[in-house]
Amino acid sequence: MTRFDGPPHLALPFDLDDPPFAAITTERLVLRPLEVSDADDVWEYQRLPEVLRYIPWPERDRGEAGEHTAKRAGLRRLENDEDAIIFAMELVGEPRMSRTDAAGGPTDDQPAERADAAGGRVIGDIMLRADRVEHGQLEIGWVVHPDFQGRGLAREAAAAVMGVAFDSLRAHRVHALLDARNAASAALCERLGMRLEATILEEEYHDGEWQDTAMYGILRREWAERDGPAAG
Repeated sequence: MTRFDGPPHLALPFDLDDPPFAAITTERLVLRPLEVSDADDVWEYQRLPEVLRYIPWPERDRGEAGEHTAKRAGLRRLENDEDAIIFAMELVGEPRMSRTDAAGGPTDDQPAERADAAGGRVIGDIMLRADRVEHGQLEIGWVVHPDFQGRGLAREAAAAVMGVAFDSLRAHRVHALLDARNAASAALCERLGMRLEATILEEEYHDGEWQDTAMYGILRREWAERDGPAAG
């Protein structure tokens, strides 16, 4: 029987390129490392005020957003505190977005045109970040295009990445930090079996006001009890 109360032993370093990460296929999604070529899809949710309301990203124009996606796509290795990796949520069968040419291209506040490119559209992404490696801690975070919320896709993706965190990386604990006003993300945390551990009052100042942060967490043994024995 696997014990979950021993000392921390995160399976780090974890590199998405060495060996190459094998994409995870769920019922409706493919979860794979975020790529520079995903910039057009990411722009479609990164530009939305209802998304920026709950994520501490500044407003960016399309070029700046592309640079931001390239930077995030370059996060490929977990080894030390603050290291992060990003998984694209690719919806199978949904056409990717693409820019038109300069003569007919959309402006920064207009959506890109649908493309017929192979593969699914990236409708969101999931982050894993190393936080207090010596104590076996990881942080998870997500962002999903509002048009694809309410269909269980975020839960499908987050549960798969939680599996990576606990089964492959052997995390002792995974937590999520979210804007306390974000009821949808709070509900998702609860569906994943996470508990509300703390509410940090007026932790950050955004959009002209102080905002509270909610912390949700779950232990490896609790994840195993929820979904069956964890590996390792």
